[in-house]
Amino acid sequence: FWKAEIPGIGHASPIVWGQRVFLVSAVDEARVLFCLDRKSGKPLWQRTVVTAPLERKHSLNSHASSTPATDGELVYVAFLDGDEMVVATYDFGGKQKWLVRPGQFKSQHGFCSSPVLFKDKVIVNGDHDGDSYIVALSRQTGRTLWKTPRENKTRSYCVPIIRELGGRTQMFLSGDKCVASYDPNNGARHWIIDGPTEQFVASLVYSAKEDLLFMTGGFPDHHILAIKPNGAG
Repeated sequence: FWKAEIPGIGHASPIVWGQRVFLVSAVDEARVLFCLDRKSGKPLWQRTVVTAPLERKHSLNSHASSTPATDGELVYVAFLDGDEMVVATYDFGGKQKWLVRPGQFKSQHGFCSSPVLFKDKVIVNGDHDGDSYIVALSRQTGRTLWKTPRENKTRSYCVPIIRELGGRTQMFLSGDKCVASYDPNNGARHWIIDGPTEQFVASLVYSAKEDLLFMTGGFPDHHILAIKPNGAG
């Protein structure tokens, strides 16, 4: 139907809501959010979220790898600015509503922390080579609602998934030398499994048929692991 040229380089997936397509790219040192018309591919607007020197990254990564998220009113994006994570949100007309820096982020392989929406929160994975964390921000103001530390201080690039399982709301995240489940309402941890490897890139997958989570990783060893989600501690 149409083909639109997008400047710069970015590995993030485009997202679609109604008649709008949102995607991100790194155009030189600018990290840019684009909005296109779904029917024609015509650019509706573009906004530079942050301009910063390009961080060190893996050759297979990009400087715009985090997929945006939207609730139909606002669109949320995440980038790296030096050694700080930047999370920002825009309305569908391209007006910035807020921009915050919820924590440090250092990784020799670059950045990829795609935001996830849950109730009044936008949740972002902050696993990095330092004081790792997972953080929930207010969707309306960007204020930090909770921030849970992660013990092992190791980078990961996974997006948490949220499901109603085992009679409770669980947010599952692989990374930081572990697989863990949290309550996305307050960041409290339900359970944790050490390992089975050091680094993770792919998000977990849940199969309702088997009532199992499936994990893949990573480095230095490759694993496929099936996990029952009803544990504790």
